[in-house]
Amino acid sequence: MQKTGVALLLCVMLLSCTAKRDPRRVVEPAGSANFRVGLVFDVGGRGDKSFNDAAYLGLERAARELSLKLEYIEPGEGADRRTALEQLAAQPDVKLIVGAGFIFTDDITDVAKAFPDKKFACVDYTLDSTRKIPENLLPILFKEEEGSFLVGAIAALTSKTGVIGFVGGMDSPLIKKFERGYTNGAKYVRPDIKVEVGYAGLSGEGFKNPAKGKEIALMQYSKNADIIYHASGITGLGVFEAAREKQKLAIGVDMNQEAEAPGLVLTSMVKLVDQAVYNVAKSVKEGTFKGGAPLVLGLAERGVDYVYNEKNQSLITPEVRAKVEELRAKIISGELKPL
Repeated sequence: MQKTGVALLLCVMLLSCTAKRDPRRVVEPAGSANFRVGLVFDVGGRGDKSFNDAAYLGLERAARELSLKLEYIEPGEGADRRTALEQLAAQPDVKLIVGAGFIFTDDITDVAKAFPDKKFACVDYTLDSTRKIPENLLPILFKEEEGSFLVGAIAALTSKTGVIGFVGGMDSPLIKKFERGYTNGAKYVRPDIKVEVGYAGLSGEGFKNPAKGKEIALMQYSKNADIIYHASGITGLGVFEAAREKQKLAIGVDMNQEAEAPGLVLTSMVKLVDQAVYNVAKSVKEGTFKGGAPLVLGLAERGVDYVYNEKNQSLITPEVRAKVEELRAKIISGELKPL
């Protein structure tokens, strides 16, 4: 009986280790078997209803419309991230590998150098003047501060209490761009507005802690904030839970998140990650891929925007809409700087 138990335990441990070494999931649409695109998710993985899902939707569309096959790997920690990139790059039929998130910057740069015959793209790549970008790597950057400036203006002009909030995931330079753009937009249209700010953590774990997101949001609502903008991945689901509980407004990020708190999502600051990665896959398929320098997308390129549709028109007045569109034009012309 004891031997049987030990054998069973060893079997379970072996299966567990095997699953950990090879966490791949493959989507097999009809199409060319010798042309795959690979995606390694950021912290939080598929199903975050935000950044990661947007990247997946873009490559899923590419697989469907361009007759490609898509393979994705869920996030890991440390060396797992590099291993996942290498795992995809080592496959002869994988032509493009996408890393979703700034955390990939160092690893994807090194792996791109090690596999010069493959194409790579990194969403939210961190630029460094001391680091040369390989010719087979395309950094995709967004002007988050521009979209955040607009939703900050919407929040300030809509707030009845004069207090709004911001919840960030990982306290990092990228998320600081969201925060600063939001705060600057709010104060530009309403100098006396108060902005409560909170972060869920100092590491990538800050992007996958809904309980912490809810805790921070409840605290900000208790301080009289009536609208909270989050830039925090899965952590933001806790912000929406707090909004539903307190029946106060929230602002989504990356994708249209109105379904997370129906009737309570003032707007969402969307980054068109899906369109960007689709375009990269298309360029690889058509032989027009260009790497070695960043692709930067802002309001002018329709890379960022805010949601305004039939579901939130009752929350954003015509006067607010007109003012924000005026600000959009000034940012695009260069007259107004969000940071």
